Amino acid sequence: MTITHHLSEFHGLPTVDFELRTDGPSLPGAGAAAWRLRVDPYADEPATSWEQAFELFLRTVDPAGVRALIIGQWGEAYDCDSAHPIGLVTAAAGRLTSLEAVFVGDLVLEEAEISWIEQSDVTALLSAYPRLVELGVRGGTGLVFPPTRHSGLRSLTIESGGLPAEVVRGVLDSELPALEKLDLWLGVSAYGGDSGIPDLAPLLSGTRFPALHHLGLRNSEIQEEIAAAVASAPVVARLRTLDLSNGVLGDDGAAALLEGQPLTHLDVLDLHHHFLGEAMEQRLVAALEPHGVRVDLSDRNTPWGDGGRENRYTAVAE
Repeated sequence: MTITHHLSEFHGLPTVDFELRTDGPSLPGAGAAAWRLRVDPYADEPATSWEQAFELFLRTVDPAGVRALIIGQWGEAYDCDSAHPIGLVTAAAGRLTSLEAVFVGDLVLEEAEISWIEQSDVTALLSAYPRLVELGVRGGTGLVFPPTRHSGLRSLTIESGGLPAEVVRGVLDSELPALEKLDLWLGVSAYGGDSGIPDLAPLLSGTRFPALHHLGLRNSEIQEEIAAAVASAPVVARLRTLDLSNGVLGDDGAAALLEGQPLTHLDVLDLHHHFLGEAMEQRLVAALEPHGVRVDLSDRNTPWGDGGRENRYTAVAE
């Protein structure tokens, strides 16, 4: 799988592409949409810069009413990083006074592979917007997330084909007392995903993020090891949703989950894009669904060339 579709909604709001809808009266209300700003650096005519698009946006839509903003393509993905658009958004904090949610890097395959997206220090947004409740990021290349404190953030998602261990440690060393939802796409070592179970230890111990009820440790080439660690992790007892999807999970990891602590308190166990056999799928369903747990076992895969575990693949890598 690759990411082929832009976000259709964000922060519970439908997405509207501002650069395609600049005719004023037909625009929705400022707070009724998640506004995506993106430019085409390959246009035949002189391309509008992201800065120009953002300035026009602030003049056209009441900035004080904007609740959600999506930073789409800001230039050639592999030639410039996200620091420039992030800097423009942070500089406008005095005008975007109702901003609650930001997504950085809503680029799809036709614009850039996920590993080509050049990110930067996204915590600048948290510093500039103390009322932010949701932050999403796509791309791990160049991503910086030093330990930070933010009292209001409730949802953090980082989508990556390879998430550096330093970023994982920065997130888990942050003080985010309101965080309810954490999704980390850990990825593969070939694209910078070098974190291991020891890096996840503060999270799995249950000592971080006291409000957490949704945990996603996804898209990983060490999904089996993650499942085994999660099976005895104290954090699981207070979760409602556990998402181990998009990785290389097989029968061994699923067996560890079944043999570990009870999971019957969960609302959802999401394992889609997996490498389980039919018998193990049936065991999971029989153990959990009678207790009201919805188990997502969609998208069963087989290793490349009918090979072994080493031929399994994550949903997103390059």
